[in-house]
Amino acid sequence: MTPRTAAVPLDLVIKNVRVVRPRRAEVERLDVGIKDGRFSGLAADIPVADAAQTFDGRGWLAFPGVVDAHTHVGIYTPLEADAVTESQAAVTGGVTTMLTYFRTGQYYLNRGGAYATFFPEVLRRSEGRYWCDYGYHVAPIQASHLDEMDALATEHGVPSFKIFMFYGGYGLHGTADRDAQRRFLMLGDEDSYDLAHFELVMRSAARIRKRRPDLADVVSVSLHCEIADILNAYTRIVQRDASLTGLRAYSAARPPHAEGLAVWIAAYLAHETACRNINLLHLSSRKALDAALLAAQVLPHVDVRREVTIGHLVLDCDTPGLWAKVNPPIRPREDVEYLWSAVLDGKVDWIVSDHACCSRELKVSPERPDDLWLAKAGFGGTEYLLPALFSEGSRRGLALHRIAELASWNPARRFGVPDKGDIAPGFDADLVLLDPTRRFTVRAADSPSAQAYTPFEDCEITGQVQATFLRGALVYEAGKVVGPARGRYVKRGAAGARG
Repeated sequence: MTPRTAAVPLDLVIKNVRVVRPRRAEVERLDVGIKDGRFSGLAADIPVADAAQTFDGRGWLAFPGVVDAHTHVGIYTPLEADAVTESQAAVTGGVTTMLTYFRTGQYYLNRGGAYATFFPEVLRRSEGRYWCDYGYHVAPIQASHLDEMDALATEHGVPSFKIFMFYGGYGLHGTADRDAQRRFLMLGDEDSYDLAHFELVMRSAARIRKRRPDLADVVSVSLHCEIADILNAYTRIVQRDASLTGLRAYSAARPPHAEGLAVWIAAYLAHETACRNINLLHLSSRKALDAALLAAQVLPHVDVRREVTIGHLVLDCDTPGLWAKVNPPIRPREDVEYLWSAVLDGKVDWIVSDHACCSRELKVSPERPDDLWLAKAGFGGTEYLLPALFSEGSRRGLALHRIAELASWNPARRFGVPDKGDIAPGFDADLVLLDPTRRFTVRAADSPSAQAYTPFEDCEITGQVQATFLRGALVYEAGKVVGPARGRYVKRGAAGARG
């Protein structure tokens, strides 16, 4: 950047960029003015003399900073360390806001108890550790958490809650008996993590919406949709079938109809409890997505949103190795292509990474590194979210403004982040500059992530992030993370302030 010293009306002007905005098909070549961390204006030519600093955008595409609404920072590595490396990886791919799903139990902070003491500890460990802005979704695990949902939404700015539908009867990485799952979730004698608990979570969310009309649009329940009974039965079948191996075996062990059935249960519970806003997370298959679309038609008064991950749009179950083991599984290519058709038809609401950094040492068993059933589920990839979405989407005819909606605008609106998601006066000056002609090959060694491998290795991507700005501050440029950790906690609330 080029600095000036004279008193001027703007802090920064980014010259000569092609601005991509949600809900606007046209892409204009403009200059972008920034003042006090917010966009102050866009014009064909903002004089250099009007800004303390200038940055040459070189005709690159300027997207709103990505709002990666589904991440798992702190799941396999202590939060305070994971936040550093994984948010640095995030900004290299243009992510300026990470929303992480967090819960009590094993992993994360490795403890149970009340969110009244647990969540402030999460915030304490997060402060000063993120290179992008950050927020949290929370999973009510214990029965006592139901009474804490109101305080989480109104006092802590966490109006979004999660249900893991397969927990309680099936393990995070594979089969586990119910006693093991109770220990995993650190449940008390009076707790049951089952359909009745899921119903009560939804009823509690509905009460918050009724009591706080200003939060009604952003109070939501997100669901990981898989049914444990089916997973257990099919895992036993697959483990006896020597013809199924690797990721294809994992997909068969967690079959798509286990997702589809869970979607219907989730939708009906939302109807029964008057829980209007539900988010169906990381839909991975044709059966799951079709169930979600049909449920929305049958229950039009339930606002059903559909999420897909970049991993499920790029990888398939012929991807080599076990690095792409994740829940729900990576699917066959025909499911991948169906998900893309849904994206192009406007039937997917947002796209995320489901980033969960799991180091090589943790991912596979040291004694049996080729054993699928011992490998842990989850992998990182937030740094490839925008580049891969642009590369694959552009090749398939996905319009640029739709990319901005899927990666930024839509998740920001749903989850109550009104200052994010667009390049317009008054919004946070979160901006990512992408060179649409720059072709690169994914190499894990090039990422700041502590994972040290990636299932995206060797993927050829056209469209590389060249610079990322967080509230007007340069945080990444030309292969290097820039400056100190500037990320702030996003206390989420009403979405109607902008847009």
